[in-house]
Amino acid sequence: MPEEKERSSDEELQKLLKKSADVEDFPDVPLDEFTPPTDEEWKAACEALLKGAPFEKKMFTKTYEGITFDPMYTRKHTEDILPKGVMPGMGDYLRGVDAAGYIGKPWGIAQACDETLPAENNELLRHENDKGATIYHIVLDTASRAGVDARQAEKVGDTGTSVTTVEDMHVLLTGLDLAKFPLYVYTGANAVPLLALVAAARRAAGEDMKNVRGIVGADPIGTLVTDGKLPASLDSYYDSLAAAARWATVNAPHLRTVFVRSDVYSSGGANDVQEVAAVLAAATAYLRALCERGLTIDAAASQIAFAFSMGANFFLQIAKLRAVRPLWAQIVKAFGGNAEAQKMRIHARPALFFKTVYDPYVNMLRNTTEIFSGVVGGIDSFESAPFDEPIRKGDEFSRRIARNVQIMLQEEFGLLQPIDPAGGSWAVETLTRQMKEKIWAAFQGIEKEGGIAAALRAGTVQEGIAKVLADRFKNADLRRDRIVGNNMYPNMTETLLETRAEDTAALKAQRTKDIEAYLSDIDTKHRDEALAAFRADGSVQNAVEAALAGATIAELMAALTAGKGAETVAAIAPHRWSERFEALRRRTEDYKAAKDDNVKIFLANMGPIPQHKARADFTTGFLQVGAFEVLGNDGFKTVDEAAEAARASGADAVVICSTDATYPEIVPALAPKLHKVLPQARVFLAGAAPKDLLETYKEAGIDEYISVRANCYEILEGLQKQKGMIA
Repeated sequence: MPEEKERSSDEELQKLLKKSADVEDFPDVPLDEFTPPTDEEWKAACEALLKGAPFEKKMFTKTYEGITFDPMYTRKHTEDILPKGVMPGMGDYLRGVDAAGYIGKPWGIAQACDETLPAENNELLRHENDKGATIYHIVLDTASRAGVDARQAEKVGDTGTSVTTVEDMHVLLTGLDLAKFPLYVYTGANAVPLLALVAAARRAAGEDMKNVRGIVGADPIGTLVTDGKLPASLDSYYDSLAAAARWATVNAPHLRTVFVRSDVYSSGGANDVQEVAAVLAAATAYLRALCERGLTIDAAASQIAFAFSMGANFFLQIAKLRAVRPLWAQIVKAFGGNAEAQKMRIHARPALFFKTVYDPYVNMLRNTTEIFSGVVGGIDSFESAPFDEPIRKGDEFSRRIARNVQIMLQEEFGLLQPIDPAGGSWAVETLTRQMKEKIWAAFQGIEKEGGIAAALRAGTVQEGIAKVLADRFKNADLRRDRIVGNNMYPNMTETLLETRAEDTAALKAQRTKDIEAYLSDIDTKHRDEALAAFRADGSVQNAVEAALAGATIAELMAALTAGKGAETVAAIAPHRWSERFEALRRRTEDYKAAKDDNVKIFLANMGPIPQHKARADFTTGFLQVGAFEVLGNDGFKTVDEAAEAARASGADAVVICSTDATYPEIVPALAPKLHKVLPQARVFLAGAAPKDLLETYKEAGIDEYISVRANCYEILEGLQKQKGMIA
């Protein structure tokens, strides 16, 4: 019986296992009898799996940085670049600037707080801190960063909190334990007015700045290229950089006052090499300016903090952070800076360029990989943006998710150790070396132009970034770069998140009321005298006195910039990689809502389902990117049936779907019939025609092809034009 045979086999197996368990001595098995496969053998195995596709084309990936990803990295190819004998916190800081890594000090969780009113943002700061944030990260609105009084602001609270007076700053900082948790404030082009307001608010509360840690920092070059202009010369901003640095060195020794940020370059579409090279060039310009104004190189370097955007290419992000630390150390060392001054402090955030409006919940996943790469690369602090950042300010849910990702990485996933987990990785070490070389070459190119300011005035930095942006858009159009939920895998049942727009008029009225109430009883004579003293020397100390006397941020900024020339360059406009497809889809949705109509695409599926399904499914996904109505079916036996069904559909376009083997028979017969029954319709073929049949299919009436090589954006836009969605 089969059951008896199975039972007998089980018993025999158990006896064998028991017998083997009693054996303690086993003969040595020499492994040298197994010959390791060679590179050539591995390549041959890959080529067999590729089924004729070219190895060099399929297995190697070129990046926007000009780096080619190998399909496999091995020790023998990287032996000379592995970091032997290099320790964290030592040498050129490739493996991090702190010997104990995150074990000694976890990276800072710097959740951005951007509520418009100071009181509400104070509440948010304390809430974030209570829930796990370890940095008070205050985001200012555009007006406050520019030194514009809220009463004259174009849009109060557009990007963050509104600050005009020392009273605003006092409200904003009330209850914050600045001795325990660092303070981060990006001040725009000039740190002096905001730094003065912070110091004045602290003094008014009976506190000083000695124990305040973090960054209250400016980036005038970054602001210049963001806005395309500055109201005063760069030299005058360098004067303020030096004033802030000198004051902080004495009065706030744990505070940095220069915050060099890469977001303007990354949001413009820059590749990682361009982004880092521009930031290093700006930081070098600041070093020179500070040293020329009397600071030592060690004091100057200790005032500079960096902020990088983490992009979509996981391994390159790790490599760029590991590469930039030795480069900065090299630059500071060349200026004569000591080992401590050579340490680079890096803040990072997810790059807004790679976030999407459609299918925004996918941004959670994008942000998580970017945090992960930043942590592995060795950031000192991280701002995890809410997933709805491209649409609106975050809410309790989106901020909680963003914050908890970092907390989970620290508390649940064990990413506080080991130190430099990428160290020794054949792939990462190779990419790190390549990134170092390319960043350094790009940095030297900027320096040869006379530095970052000269390069920006000449437009070479902007032109280089614009070329990469164009390449990114082209690759998105062709779907070589796949944007989930946008140019690939669209969610056709999606309802867009509400923008939750603020009542800017009411907010401005509230801010005006609060400011005027504070200013109503100040001693204007005393204020004017304090402003005159500040105007005379531009010192932070006198700025503090003026703020305490009632000077507004606008009055402080005017004292620093009035009559000191101006700077203009070509601005780098912000973009997102999905913006063209978002606009395309929104155009369809708006047209549909207004006219109760849409682009209708009929699928002329020929033959049984297995014959046409693959092409039909691909075509459906391709066309739904534009939110078009795709009319599917189970297939037709004859071309006459297909043509009649197409006619009855009234479609704006028809796509013939079948196989390459059947097309030579189907296309010449069906395409003319489709043009006859739908004269205004475009006729597509699903797939790419072989060269020898291109002319045949063209003569039959095929207008275009839908394939993996097709330009998705151009095809969809063309259909919108045909429908009249585009004037």
